[in-house]
Amino acid sequence: MTKWEYQVAPVLNHAAAQILNNFGADGWELVSILDNGTGNYVGFFKRAVSE
Repeated sequence: MTKWEYQVAPVLNHAAAQILNNFGADGWELVSILDNGTGNYVGFFKRAVSE
């Protein structure tokens, strides 16, 4: 069974692509993204835990 770890992080609108690419390079997959009401977003990420 795959085990997962999760990360919740701000995704600033002016640097969204760079932030998402950095998380992707570290193995994180974007699961969901929500507008936090300030013009920026909160990203929810997951990645498999290596044992």
